[in-house]
Amino acid sequence: MIARTLLAAAVATLIAAPAAAQQVTFMTGPQGGSWIPLGGALKGMWEKNIAGLQIQQTPGAGISNVRGVDEGKAQIGIANSSTTVDGLEGRAPYPKKVTKVCQLANLYPQYWQVVALANANVNTFADFKGKSLTTQAKGNTGELLTALVLKMNGLGYESLSKVNFNSYTESVALMKDGHASVFTLGTTAPASAIMDLASARDIRLVPVDDKTMGALKKMNPGYNKLIIRAGTYPKQDKDVPVIGYSTHIVVACDLPEATVYGMTKTMATNVPAMAAVVKAIEGITAKDMALDIGVPFHKGAAKFYKEAGAM
Repeated sequence: MIARTLLAAAVATLIAAPAAAQQVTFMTGPQGGSWIPLGGALKGMWEKNIAGLQIQQTPGAGISNVRGVDEGKAQIGIANSSTTVDGLEGRAPYPKKVTKVCQLANLYPQYWQVVALANANVNTFADFKGKSLTTQAKGNTGELLTALVLKMNGLGYESLSKVNFNSYTESVALMKDGHASVFTLGTTAPASAIMDLASARDIRLVPVDDKTMGALKKMNPGYNKLIIRAGTYPKQDKDVPVIGYSTHIVVACDLPEATVYGMTKTMATNVPAMAAVVKAIEGITAKDMALDIGVPFHKGAAKFYKEAGAM
């Protein structure tokens, strides 16, 4: 009788217990950029709409996020189309081909922005020679692109007087104090870090030249020429062509189909909430999210896009 009572109590406890929580790690971006607040918004909406999902958000960067998902250190990451494609191809700085990373959603364009102090006499990439540079942390897409563009123009970090690898916030402080004369970063436009800098110092955006852009696009079709329109920043009186790529969300290919389906659907039905954090997301549709950028779709994401008529 006692045994039967204990068994009944155990069964009742099991029935009352909630479904086992699914804990995942979500790698976002560097301090001061748009990926951390976007990650916070996504974490909130995903946890609210997907039963049992618990997300630990950590800082990251485009390349390290893709590697983190591929190596099982994270299950979700914000990334950049150009460097994710590099990973799938096994190109440097990846040590090997990325094979466990799948596409969840394409989001918005990123602009690689080169900001010089107005009195630094930097009008082209070749003018970097002998100057002090501050850029993003090593392993970040913006830093990789900085090194690549220098190389394409016959330069390298050794050609500069000093190189700093920092967060946006630290870079802005160096520029304000005159300890760096050039700042490179890959983010949205207008970038809050550049607006902060422009409030204290006169600045100039350095345009991409056709030769550099052509060589870059030939190497990796994930890069495109974008335009930062006149008036985007204080005293910017003309359009400036820059190197661009797309921000997207990647997930581990072995994440459960139902979880990823729910994540994709949640994003597609909460665009205004995402756009409240990153204005560039405003007005995107499921079809925009399902844009093929050369990264294989997770079967859960593909299922939603097909149902929505976006694929």
